[in-house]
Formats: sequence, structure tokens, C-alpha cells
Amino acid sequence: MGWARTEKKALVDTLRRTDPDAPTLCEGWDAKRLLAHLVQREQDPVGGIGDVVGRAEPGREKHLGRLAEPAATPDGYAGLIDRFVTGPPRWSPMSWASEQVNVLEYAIHHEDVRRGGGAGAARTLPAAQSDAIFRQVPLTARMKLRRSPVGVVLARPGGAPAVVRSGSPSVTLTGEPLELALWVSGRRQAAQVQLSGPPEAVERFEGWLGRS
Repeated sequence: MGWARTEKKALVDTLRRTDPDAPTLCEGWDAKRLLAHLVQREQDPVGGIGDVVGRAEPGREKHLGRLAEPAATPDGYAGLIDRFVTGPPRWSPMSWASEQVNVLEYAIHHEDVRRGGGAGAARTLPAAQSDAIFRQVPLTARMKLRRSPVGVVLARPGGAPAVVRSGSPSVTLTGEPLELALWVSGRRQAAQVQLSGPPEAVERFEGWLGRS
């Protein structure tokens, strides 16, 4: 069993224990709407494109809303979870390339649900799963931080660092791979990540983050 399947199973278990109206870390999305996003991503790409083109505010997406609305009832919510469990069609990259496209997606959204109410403590993941996450985080970080005014390095306890933005001076973001994934994906307040480096580099980096 790959780590995408392992994490999906854990995410499903958490969703089943979570109230559909519970808050998440995603602005405008409660648990049922985040669940609808997962289903839409895998089974309704046309609807997903429609919502992107429509540029609706989070929580007001037309096609996503159609999926989420029936999940307001216990039976509807359970049914939408079951639909997520069914997964994407075999021809979809979400199916045959799951380890490449779903490891971070499932892990991050799992934390969105767990920590949405502010009560979810950080999880301790198997070392191999953390390794799988850390192999993918730098690519996302390079895209998100490509305009950083200083160099950026990702560091994990006891592991080799990854340079995601070359430059001098540079700052270092240190944390467990899952925490770094949350930070890089925009969940900075919820992520347990330490920022360090020369004071002037840290100041420039934080100023840039505040404007971006």
C-alpha cells in the first residue's frame, strides 16, 4: 500500500468522526465543503474548472456548492464520504499517478480538518511517510517562493536540507516534513515551523511574506 492510500484511509476515518459543519484551515470551507473539493478534484474536473473560471470567493463556488449541499445531512455527508472512498476513474492521473499527485494533497487536507478548530495536535508520522512528503515539498516551495527576496532553505530534524531558492543571504525554515508542507501551502499560522537566519534576511523575508 502506497502512502497516498494510507493517508487517504486516515483522512476518511477523520472525516467520519468530524461534524460536516466543523471549521477547517481552508478559508470559507467547512468539513463538508472540503470533502466536496476532494470529490470534485478526483471525479468532476469539469466542475472544478468551472469554479476556477468563475473566481467565486471561497465558500461560494457554484459547482462545489452543488456537491456540498446534500452533505449537510448525516446521510448525505456519509454518502459523500463513500463517494470519495470510491476514488477517481482508472484513466485519471489521480488514480494511476496517485503517489505523485495525492500524497501532499491528502496529508495537507487531513490537517485542515484535524486542526481546523484549533484543537488538533501535530501527528507523528512513520519515517518513510515523512520522507515521501519531504521529497515533494521542495517542488511546491520553489513555485511558491520563487519571488522571495532572499534565499530559502528547507530543513528537517536529522535530515539533509533542500535549497528551494538560491541566494545570499538566506533564511532557513525548519520543521517536520508535514509541518513544512503546511507552511509552504499557506497554512503558516497552524504550522510548527521555525524561521531562522541573519536578522536582515529574516526581516526582508517576513516583509515580503506580508506583502505577497
